[in-house]
Amino acid sequence: MNTLGVPAAPLPSARAPRPGILAGLGLEDGLARALGLAVLGVLLVLLAWPLASILLKAFQDEAGHYAGLARIGHYLGDPDLRTAGANSLWLALGSTALVLPAAFLFAFALTRCRIWGRGLLRWIAFAPLLAPSLMPAISLVYLFGNQGLLRSWMLGHSIYGPIGIVMGEVFYTFPHAVMVLVTALSVADARLYEAAATLGAGRLRRFLTITLPNARQGLVSAAMLVFTLVVTDFGVPKVIGGQTNVLALEVYKQVIGQQNFAKGAVIGLLLVLPALLSVFVQRRAAQHERGVVSGRFVPFRAPRNRLRDALVGLACALVAAFLLALLGTAMAASLMRLWPYQPDFTFAHFDFDNVDGGGWGAFYNSLKLATTTAVLGTMLVFLGAYSASKLRLGAFVAAAIGVLAMLPMAVPGLVLGLGYIFCFNAPGNPLQAAYGTLGLMVAATVVHFYTTAHVSVATALRQLDGEIEAASRCLARPWWTSCRVVTLPLCLPALLDAARYYFVSSLTTVSAVVFLYTPDTLPASVSVLAMDDAGDTAGAAAMASLIVLSAIAGTVLLNALSRWLERRYQTWRAA
Repeated sequence: MNTLGVPAAPLPSARAPRPGILAGLGLEDGLARALGLAVLGVLLVLLAWPLASILLKAFQDEAGHYAGLARIGHYLGDPDLRTAGANSLWLALGSTALVLPAAFLFAFALTRCRIWGRGLLRWIAFAPLLAPSLMPAISLVYLFGNQGLLRSWMLGHSIYGPIGIVMGEVFYTFPHAVMVLVTALSVADARLYEAAATLGAGRLRRFLTITLPNARQGLVSAAMLVFTLVVTDFGVPKVIGGQTNVLALEVYKQVIGQQNFAKGAVIGLLLVLPALLSVFVQRRAAQHERGVVSGRFVPFRAPRNRLRDALVGLACALVAAFLLALLGTAMAASLMRLWPYQPDFTFAHFDFDNVDGGGWGAFYNSLKLATTTAVLGTMLVFLGAYSASKLRLGAFVAAAIGVLAMLPMAVPGLVLGLGYIFCFNAPGNPLQAAYGTLGLMVAATVVHFYTTAHVSVATALRQLDGEIEAASRCLARPWWTSCRVVTLPLCLPALLDAARYYFVSSLTTVSAVVFLYTPDTLPASVSVLAMDDAGDTAGAAAMASLIVLSAIAGTVLLNALSRWLERRYQTWRAA
């Protein structure tokens, strides 16, 4: 009763939200499992099936009959193949020996020094990512070739061979090593340096006992990454390798030149070994790695040191000059009538329709390939990462998606393209009609660069609290509503990073599509190769320059879109 003696009205009972109709019927979980199985099916068809086709082809002879291990042993005993393997090994070791200290110095300058123009240096370090691997080789020909501007610097040696390959590979792999080492050096505990200074340790000893051990995992990862990239690269040796044969070129010769698909499959399996070795070595190194960030972590800020900063800045300027020289020479030569004898400005080399190489259609094909890959690849990556980490799929399906997502990291582009030939061009394959189409090239490119994009998006999803999905279920909202309203807006930066990565990589890749194009679907990156083979080096430089400019334009547009979407959908970040 209340104070007036009137019986109080009963309080309304709190009712739990009724489960949604789809949840009550079990359709919500069914749709989640269907999405997970669909993503798994796409990865099985576009990745596992082609790789299985390569493995099967390696055990067959030229007639397609089973030949067993004896056939593999016969191919591995080929003296030419042994020579190519030895060349690939030594060139990879030499390139790694040059790239690793230069990349470490550059990363150290960006993270542990106070040199002027760090933003500009960072842009220069990553600029080679915007160019196809053929471009540095073309620049080296213009600089040090038989008619090169600086050919006297070679002191009687030829740029066509190991020297040219190593110089081109240094340019090609440098930004990849810098990215890894910047991450490794960007986190350091200031307490360790303060304790070492208190105990009387000098700068050199602190560097040797604190900085290098803490960066050990990054150094190992960068070294193995550079080694793998050099062994599996196709573009630089093709343009400037001369008579030096390597495994990647041997695959191309066997498949395109001699139609020996069985031997090409065996060599393809050999190209997978460096990537598998890289994964094994990095896992072993990670077992002995201790976390740097703890509850008492104090971020390290490099003190100002004019002598150190001046010396490091000078060394970085020399590295930057090398990168800009190889990037700018080809672009400058494409605008000259005849390098270096007739430096008159001209656009004549951009008249692609009058030379071999697919004409302007090849450039438009690349734009379509890059745009479609960026859109479809980002969608597939998000659906795969979201379904594996946020939906109730069952342990097996989630684990299978995770394993397949990591597999492209260990598969070179040449090997993947070879698998697509064996798989989608096989008689009786229901998807054979897709062979030779731009759609199949998009699928190969999406799969080839899937791992990096997947890791980026999956990391962003793991940073979101799982209570978001739990709250959605409590409010009787299906998972796709919370995904659309909450998860997707929060992951926009990672998704745009994935789209930017796909767009640039699709423009510059050669190895992933060199086996899959037709005259109607020839991309610009392969067109550069065709024009260089035909002797039109200036036209090849012009097409490579267009690729670089397109990659820059796409990056700028996606960065602008990223800022606009963040202002519109992520205003909470500024709060």
